[in-house]
Amino acid sequence: MVIGVLLVAVSEEQLRSNLRGDLLLLVLGSIIAAIGIAAVVVQLSRWESTERVSLWFGLFAGPYGLRLLMNTAPFQMAFGKPQGAWLFVSRFIELATIVPALLLFEDFYGKGWRSSVRWMISAYVVFATITFTAIVIERRPDLIPPAGVGTVFLIPAVLLLGRLMGYKPPHVQDRYVLSFGLLALFLTFAHDRIASTGLVNWHGNTEPYGLFVLICCLGYAATRRVLANERLLLSLGEEMRAATRIQNSILPHTTPEMGNFHVAVRYAPMTAVAGDFYDFPVIQPGCLGIVVADVTGHGVPAALVASMVKVSVSAHADVGAEPGKVLAGLNSALCRHAQGQYATAVYVFLDQARRMGCYSAAGHPPLLLWRRSARTLLELKESGLLLGVRPSEQYVQTEFALEAGDRLLVYTDGLVEAVNSRGEEFGNIRLGKFIATHQDLPAERFAERLLDAVLAWPQNGNNRGQTDDITIVVIDSGSPWEQTPRHEIN
Repeated sequence: MVIGVLLVAVSEEQLRSNLRGDLLLLVLGSIIAAIGIAAVVVQLSRWESTERVSLWFGLFAGPYGLRLLMNTAPFQMAFGKPQGAWLFVSRFIELATIVPALLLFEDFYGKGWRSSVRWMISAYVVFATITFTAIVIERRPDLIPPAGVGTVFLIPAVLLLGRLMGYKPPHVQDRYVLSFGLLALFLTFAHDRIASTGLVNWHGNTEPYGLFVLICCLGYAATRRVLANERLLLSLGEEMRAATRIQNSILPHTTPEMGNFHVAVRYAPMTAVAGDFYDFPVIQPGCLGIVVADVTGHGVPAALVASMVKVSVSAHADVGAEPGKVLAGLNSALCRHAQGQYATAVYVFLDQARRMGCYSAAGHPPLLLWRRSARTLLELKESGLLLGVRPSEQYVQTEFALEAGDRLLVYTDGLVEAVNSRGEEFGNIRLGKFIATHQDLPAERFAERLLDAVLAWPQNGNNRGQTDDITIVVIDSGSPWEQTPRHEIN
């Protein structure tokens, strides 16, 4: 009776001792598994990112934490010791998790001298595949010593080789902090693998603590990177707002009043700043100048070139009645000050007294002239090379007559190249039909309806959104219709 009581007491004391010894590992296993799973989820939510640090870390830490939990006394008391298939699963996790750990090392250290790190990873994958196949065939999870023993010696060898051969790892922010975390993980990993061989009288199971140190280092580095990115985003946001204000300042805020000419404008940039540009340079009384340009690309670079076009147009005001010379000057300025940047442009000069127009184009979509009297649409498509290619390029200018009731449409290619979900462009044919169908609308209402139709076109099916900047300038000559008030351009 006494012996039985003593045995029970010893068993209970041993159980409590085991529980106390594994309590910290239970907590660490839970934390590591949760952080690993969270890292994978975060990486999947931003899969377009080229960085894979979170993925490799999550694929290593998540399964590792789960395996660590399975080997603690509290887990085994609740669910029993891993047996049968679970032993093979545990061994597979042990073999497989080393691969993302090595990929994580490669992300920080690089491929090494002559891709030595990549060769090491490839060799380990082959070894792990053969090892697990042998374990399954022989049905002995304990057939092979613990995985990763070889990497304990290979990683230092790769580092030493790279050092001797002059290999320089890529620059990584907080490099020393992360190196400390990787070193802590490697040393504890090496300690446990060597201890598992039985060649030394060491107590194992220190690896979880090394992994926890790495997690703390990664958390520190990630926090600093997030804060740095936030500061960068705030700075870029302020710069974008400043760029938007500057671009808005160079665009006309109202349309010009010019006798029998009625002008309407609609401008729809795809982003906060755009590469489209339009202006109405002052030339001489009774005459109207119109310039529309479309710089290749989008965003701030295109907007900067558009600002250059504005300055260059103003500098050529003395030849404003000669569109060919204006475009030649724009082309020369672009080739000289913005090499590698290109733009299409058209410059139109309208003479109210002579009821004549003259234009010159550089790779720009054709002007569309609607003859109300004949109910016909004319394409004024004489054009030269786009701006920015050859500095000495000359541009021809072409005259055309204006009749009462004529409507001239100047636009950028974003108008006709809007594409819906079925891959269909808005296109020139559809634009021509729209002009004919809505010929009775005054310039303001016509421009408004046309822009609405084009912006709605990508939504014909599934919403794909606007894919290019759009500029529309409508000029009615001697319009017999009652005009709506001028539109304030935003």
